[in-house]
Amino acid sequence: MTPTLINAHAQQVLQAVQGTHASAGAGPDLAITRSWRRCLDQHRLDPASRRAPDVLEQPRLQDHRAPLEHMIAAARWQMNSLHQQVGRDGHVVLLTDARGVAIDSVFNEAERSEFQRSGLWLGSVWSEENEGTNGVGTCLVERRHVTIRRDEHFRGKHVGLTCSASPVFDSSGELLAVLNLSSVRREQSLAQHFQAMALTQLSARLIESCFFLGNEPHRYLLRFHPEAGFVGLLGEGLLGFDDDARVCSVNQAALDLWDMTRAQLVGQPLAALVQTPIEHLLSQASVQPGVCWPLRLLDGRLFYAQLRAPLRTSPRTTPSQPRIKDARVCLEDPRLQRGFDRALRVLERDVPVFLQGETGTGKEAFAAALHRASSRAGQPFIAINCAAIPESLIESELFGYRGGSFTGARKDGMVGKLEQAHGGILFLDEIADMPLALQTRLLRVLEERQVVPLGGASARPLDVRLISASHQDLQACVVDGRFREDLFYRVGGFAVQLPPLRERSDRDALLDLLLRDEAKGVRIQLERGVREHLLAHPWPGNVRQLRTCLRTLIALAREGRVTLDDVAELLPDGSAVALNPLHQSERQTLLSLIEAEHWHIARVAARLGISRNTLYRKLRHHGIVRPGRPDPLPS
Repeated sequence: MTPTLINAHAQQVLQAVQGTHASAGAGPDLAITRSWRRCLDQHRLDPASRRAPDVLEQPRLQDHRAPLEHMIAAARWQMNSLHQQVGRDGHVVLLTDARGVAIDSVFNEAERSEFQRSGLWLGSVWSEENEGTNGVGTCLVERRHVTIRRDEHFRGKHVGLTCSASPVFDSSGELLAVLNLSSVRREQSLAQHFQAMALTQLSARLIESCFFLGNEPHRYLLRFHPEAGFVGLLGEGLLGFDDDARVCSVNQAALDLWDMTRAQLVGQPLAALVQTPIEHLLSQASVQPGVCWPLRLLDGRLFYAQLRAPLRTSPRTTPSQPRIKDARVCLEDPRLQRGFDRALRVLERDVPVFLQGETGTGKEAFAAALHRASSRAGQPFIAINCAAIPESLIESELFGYRGGSFTGARKDGMVGKLEQAHGGILFLDEIADMPLALQTRLLRVLEERQVVPLGGASARPLDVRLISASHQDLQACVVDGRFREDLFYRVGGFAVQLPPLRERSDRDALLDLLLRDEAKGVRIQLERGVREHLLAHPWPGNVRQLRTCLRTLIALAREGRVTLDDVAELLPDGSAVALNPLHQSERQTLLSLIEAEHWHIARVAARLGISRNTLYRKLRHHGIVRPGRPDPLPS
């Protein structure tokens, strides 16, 4: 922008504010002229000033970022998505705090210098009192979406920009941040303006919802909508309440759907708002609800709802005897208690955790419980099974890719699991099955703390804590040359051995937990002898097999009663097999051989001197299933 054009723009601003000239930019939106008057009368700004925007140094920037780390992590994926949807080139996405300081950004690395010249980078201060009328600053004042096109900016220095900005509110209605999309393109069509405005507003609402869902894990969360199919989508109402069923927080969609103000809802007992008995409502709560049920308000309006139960963690009684509880896992076995407590402590210090255990012992559930108990409970938990994804796809799944990077790639690209986990926890299950070439790249990412998508030119910062798992002996895999030694030392910072179900001392409590979870609020009664039969079974498939069995028994139950005949039909040799040492010995021998031969069935059969069909029958009998293969073994 030349000095002559900047001075001409300054004259236009002054004339418009004084009412002596009808500005093309100011006419359609009174928010612009209100802002221009504030800039002149309150902030005493000069529209012809050519000074550069203020940029905070790193220590001061960190002071602004630190209180909003959870927000930044929740927003990051959506910022990347917004950047992709508008075509990337010529656009930058900024997230600012409530004082207009840019705390995160997404842009093409090749365009860094151009955006920096415009002041669009981390630490820049875009409040109205600093930079005059602009997307971020005016949005903060107006508390609504604003679009500031080129010469609608107060300062002539910024007339090359078009900015679309939307506020992000927290669960109490306080303005938390601003999501801003800026373009340096010289010309944009009306359709492009509307697209930018719509996508920015949509992205801001998605960030609000993600932050709301993750910010209060220890409260009940009611999700509702007049249409059952819309529960879980963007337009759903979100309402948090405490153990006394008193409303603590609501989102804007909830206020709109119930046609009430925040003051009318927050602090009110839920019983004063809904017809549905509170006892019935609470009975529907689940940590991971999946079914909608009718919710009727006192005025008769009908909604459909899901209720997320709060995550419970009990305080530790003594440092030597931790008592950690979680609504989704049973940790009453002393070995599990100790392993969980120690794993949580090292994970909080950014030490990788490695989980070792037989197939079905609940490694992913254990990892998810660590996430819920950690300081990153409100951030993403991204799980990927390295054995379940084809080798040709696992690289793109982990690292993502830019559009057109390879044949069959989506034109708008894809954000990888690593980047989705930014700010949270990444769980790599069956890591021993990761291809060697990919192990090399993963090691580099973990060391450098940044990731480059396939086909991308620039690295993106990465902040993840790592939990990995395998049923195989990783050290043996290193000796065999199937796993990199340097990666072994990187991911195996602290190892936890998960005991098989047959060795756990808390089988009784685990049975009750799984039974409640699978019953989904339905009262289930176990006939005499059923519990003993279930507890005596060896469960070669461990917790996964027990859960499937209970699900089947509940489906078969008549009037909520599980009979001994049903159990005997499903587990005909339960107690006898459990006490048979020959059964256990044969199973362990099969496991050792098949893992030593890397699941090469023909070689295992040859070593045992039996046919492959006989071997398959023995594997089915002992419940031995290849990891990552949900389909049964051949008959």
